[in-house]
This record gives sequence, structure tokens and C-alpha cells, in this order.
Amino acid sequence: MRQDDRVNDRVPDESTNEPLIQAAAEAAEAAHEEIADDPASMRAHYRAEGLDEGDVAAHPMEQFSRWFKQAAQAAVHGFVHEPNAMVVSTADAEGRPSSRTVLLKGYDDQGFVFYTNYDSRKALELARNPYISLLFPWHPMARQVIVTGTARRTGRDETAAYFRTRPHGSQLGAWASTQSKVIPSRTELDVLYAELSTRYPEGERVPVPPHWGGFRVAPQAVEFWQGRENRLHDRLRYVAEPDGSWRIERLSP
Repeated sequence: MRQDDRVNDRVPDESTNEPLIQAAAEAAEAAHEEIADDPASMRAHYRAEGLDEGDVAAHPMEQFSRWFKQAAQAAVHGFVHEPNAMVVSTADAEGRPSSRTVLLKGYDDQGFVFYTNYDSRKALELARNPYISLLFPWHPMARQVIVTGTARRTGRDETAAYFRTRPHGSQLGAWASTQSKVIPSRTELDVLYAELSTRYPEGERVPVPPHWGGFRVAPQAVEFWQGRENRLHDRLRYVAEPDGSWRIERLSP
């Protein structure tokens, strides 16, 4: 997905993001001052600015674009690792959930896009139960974005266009991996990858695996969570209305 396909092309200047980066730096410094192995004694004190209804965008994808760009800026300064990493949660036909971390590869006014093996656990679960949840855990910025919605496969043309942008090794990896399946050993995986490297050397076109492709998550609700002092966090949730508009509601922390 091209950058110019995204909803909001306004990039906040660095001065707008300086308080967030400073807060992330202070949190990281405080975390190193005292090391404890008791979860109950681990406490982070959030000093970030608040989140007000009057300051957010009317559409959740535009608001996401603002926050994502700020998280990307924080990553440049070393305070957020992989801002496009998200926890993807699915459930099987019996409602048993499973979660894993996946990389976001695109977003626009239609939702969020990621790619996977269509024979993986998450893809098989989505085939039977399309409801999905995404969580972006930008902890150093005291922020989270929680998405709930439905997932549908992307078209093969869109999948192929993205596949061509992947590094050669990642293209081969999509063929070598039988994602989520039990394998005898790491050796078997390495041998298969080596065989593929011989068949498709660097510079040669690698075909798109038929069992590999994208999912687009159409959001039904998007919550923006901003940590505040005394655990009185700001939580603004966008909820889709039948007419295509979005209702913004505040949740108690």
C-alpha cells in the first residue's frame, strides 16, 4: 500500500512530538532506576498530556494516522521499537482465543492490512470467524490503540504488489514456512530454504505463493488510550454508525 493512499498526509512537526519523546525518555530512565521481580511492585507513572474530544479527528483512521506518525517519530529517536507491531487476536469457531504479534503493512480509510500464510492458525480461524482485535502497544508513549472489527482477504493483485516489495529472503521464507504447523526440526526448515535459494537465486523473480496473502481489517470500533496520572487514563472510542459516520464516546478508566 503506497504512503499516499493513507488517510491523513499531514505530518506533525517534530516540535509537536517533543513532549511525547521527552515523556518516553523519562519513563525509560525511571524504569532503570529500580529493578524489581515482583509484578505488584512495578509501577510506571504516566506524565503524558491528555486526550480531549475537541482535539481528535472526526474519523478514526485519520486519528490513527496522527498517532502512528508520532510513534514513528519516537521510533527514530529510539523510544518505540517497531511502531507497526500489533497484537492480533482471533478466536476459533468455539470462541477459544489466540494472540500473536504481527506487523502492520498498510492502512487507509478502509482499515488495516497485514499479510500471512493462509494456512496459519490465525488465517484458518478468520476463515470460520472473521471477528478480530488489533492492539498497538506504544508503551513508552503511554499509548494504546485497540481495534475491533472484521477481517477479509485482500485481492490477489494487492497481495502480489506488496509481495514484490519484500526482501528476496522474505519472499523465499513465505514459501519455506508452513506457518503454525508442527515440523520435525529446524534443520528441515533450513534445508528447504536452501533449496529455494538455489531455485530462485538473488535477482530472480519469486512467484507469489498461492497460500499466502493479506487481510484487511475493517474497524467497527477503535479506542485511543492515553495514560494519565493516578491511573485516570483518557479513553476515547470511535464507534461505527449505520450511516457510515462515527460516534466518539469517552470510557471510564
